[in-house]
Amino acid sequence: MKIITSMALLAAFAACEQRQSPLDKITATKPAAAEPTPSSAAPAAPAALKIDRSGSVEQQLARLQDAYDRNAEAIDFLNKVYAQQKAQQVAQERETPAPDAMFAVDVAEDVKAGQVDGPADAAVTIVKAFDFACPYCQRVSPTMEELVKDYGGKVRVVYATMLIHPPARPAHLASCAAAKQGKFMAFKDAFWDKGFGPYAASGGKEASSLGEDNILAIAKDLGLDTEKLKADMRGPECAQRMQSDMTQMQKFHVNSTPTFFINGRVVDGALPKEQFKQIIDEELKKVDRSGVPGAQYYDKVVIAKGEKQFRSKMDPKPN
Repeated sequence: MKIITSMALLAAFAACEQRQSPLDKITATKPAAAEPTPSSAAPAAPAALKIDRSGSVEQQLARLQDAYDRNAEAIDFLNKVYAQQKAQQVAQERETPAPDAMFAVDVAEDVKAGQVDGPADAAVTIVKAFDFACPYCQRVSPTMEELVKDYGGKVRVVYATMLIHPPARPAHLASCAAAKQGKFMAFKDAFWDKGFGPYAASGGKEASSLGEDNILAIAKDLGLDTEKLKADMRGPECAQRMQSDMTQMQKFHVNSTPTFFINGRVVDGALPKEQFKQIIDEELKKVDRSGVPGAQYYDKVVIAKGEKQFRSKMDPKPN
């Protein structure tokens, strides 16, 4: 599979879901519609059905009853299909976050661990739930770093592991271990290029670049202590760190990557940079109106006043 670089791709919902394949297909080819030719005329549209109103009321009723009896099986089937689709729609809406929700996503452990880009006193906190084998996460990674730079201290990005593809587990453990040496961001960027890149180029068929040997080679190039990195990767702390992230994300029903929380506001999937900026600008205005210093806003507003559990679009806003 080739990685698509067009920003038009990111304008649509783009995310890796838990039930998808090791490398999610970004594009799907649809067969072109056949052009009509003079020798093959298009079939005529069926004539509209007309109700036979001839005869007495009793005769008309008898015809309707006979038609119903002949089509009872088809009608029953359609009713079942409708019921299934309705149930699926309701289930989907139950998993769609309320658009007015502000979720209190706890980032204290991630920040303490060094899984963050940007200053601690930033007024806007973006939480990025990501997977190291997700193409959409890789595509939007430069955008996150650009936003931190563009807003000059007003934005920080906190990175939370949401493991969708099992082959990415060593990379997430290694990112935790690299953070212990103060190089989370350096490892993240290098891995997207030298770890995920070859995996993506193979269409997800060759996963060796996601493995420990390549990870240690990447770490060595970054000047990391590889023996310490290896020990931390295999130790309990990084495994617990990763599980803590996933528990936090699952609490808010995150089941695809990337998922973002911008000052508690959910954004599903990768967006173009300008759409992220629009949301950030809206959040900065909220901070200004609140009267709360930007450095304290996340703790005093998002965490203190935000919703502590998932709320769907079908659920009423709590008082």
